[in-house]
This record gives sequence, C-alpha cells and structure tokens, in this order.
Amino acid sequence: MTDERPQKPLPELRASDADRERVVERLRDAVAEGRLDMEEFEERLEAAYTSRTYAELEPLTRDLPAPGSTAAPSPVQAGPDGSWPGRIGAGGPPATSATAVAVMSSFQRKGNWTVPARFNAVAFWGSGELDLREADFAEREVVINCVAIMGGIEIKVPPGVEVDVRGIGVMGAFDRREDPGSPVPGGPRVIVTGLAFWGGVEVRVKPPKSAKPPKSQRAEEVERSERSDRAAEPGTSAERSDGGGPNLRKEP
Repeated sequence: MTDERPQKPLPELRASDADRERVVERLRDAVAEGRLDMEEFEERLEAAYTSRTYAELEPLTRDLPAPGSTAAPSPVQAGPDGSWPGRIGAGGPPATSATAVAVMSSFQRKGNWTVPARFNAVAFWGSGELDLREADFAEREVVINCVAIMGGIEIKVPPGVEVDVRGIGVMGAFDRREDPGSPVPGGPRVIVTGLAFWGGVEVRVKPPKSAKPPKSQRAEEVERSERSDRAAEPGTSAERSDGGGPNLRKEP
C-alpha cells in the first residue's frame, strides 16, 4: 500500500546551516560585484541567519543572478584603468613563483604578472619591489606576506584598491603614506602582513603608468598666457627685421 499523503512543498521545509551559509556566500559575492550596497547586505545577512525555512531564504537572492550564470550579466564597475573585471581570476601570465627572496640583493615583480592568492616576499640586507598596477590577480583577495630584516620592501598599488596593512614592526615599520581612496566595487583586496625587523615595508599608491591625468582648463589657460607673455618680450619675433635677425639700432 502506497503512501498517498501529499508531499510537503519545498518552501516549507526547514533550512539547514549549510543552506544559510550558501545564501550568505551569494550575498557576499553580490556586494563584491557592486550589486548590493552595504546597507542592503547587512539587512539580508541578518535575515539569512534568522531564517528557518526555504521560503524565508528564497527572497533574499531572488533578484540576484544564479551562481555562474552568464545569460544576463549586470555591469561591473571597473577599476581606475577600466579593466578590473578581466584581471581577477582571469588566468593571465603566471608568476614565476609565489615567493621572492633578496639576500644582500634585490628583486622586482612588475608589469603584466599574476599575483597569487598568497605571495611571500623576503628581503635580508636587500630590497624588493612589488608593482601591482598592471598585474592580474588570481583571486579577489590576495595576501602578501613580507619579511624585511635590515632591508626594505616597496609595494605599489593603483588608486581604488582596498589595502589592509597588518604587519608588525620591531625597530622597523609597515608604512602606508598615501590614501588609496574608496575601494572600487569589484576591485581586488590586498592584505599586507609579516614582520619588519630593523627594516621597512612601504605601501605606495600610484596611478598606472599609462594613466595620464587630463590637463585642466585652468592649466591650459595659464600655459597660453605664458606663451603670449613670452612672445611679447623684447628680442622676440615682434621686434625682428624682415631679414629674420634682430632689429638693432645704432646709438647716434
């Protein structure tokens, strides 16, 4: 004899901790992609952790694309150079290794290279330079672990990249002088950690080499005014003879 009782509708089923965590993970991705602002994220996060059934969880992601969906992608805001969406997890040129070591020498990582999820940099009586302005990123969040012993490591990041400096300095310092500005939605997050002993790790914010700020209208006006002033000075073409040379007058 078969059981003819109607099955309980799926939305009425109780949700598990794993179900709630899957929803929370989608909400985190939506924030990183700029689909939700922080206020919306916090509201939905609280609702997700207090939900008891699928019916309560489903509305929290109803207006978000399914994981891995490419049918109707929404615009993702790009970074300062307009290329972040294609530079994170895109599998660009691989780094030669996830470690760089300078012992009484130096190392450089610059240009078009891929920053792995975790990168170790060591400078002992030496120096190192990590330039991330034109780099690709294996993941949205990367960790750069620096050990500078009587040496120095410089890290260059473009504006808009979120930077979290957590290193410890012992008779040394982890220094971030410039303000990277507000993080760009969809951009990478760089965590700088490690130890500086009689050494230093410096994080600098610099625009990409290819990005040249446009000349302001005021600067152009000043430049034109300076050219006009130079043209009116004595000895210029305004006081030259028809032959092209200076129009010199002899004293009587």
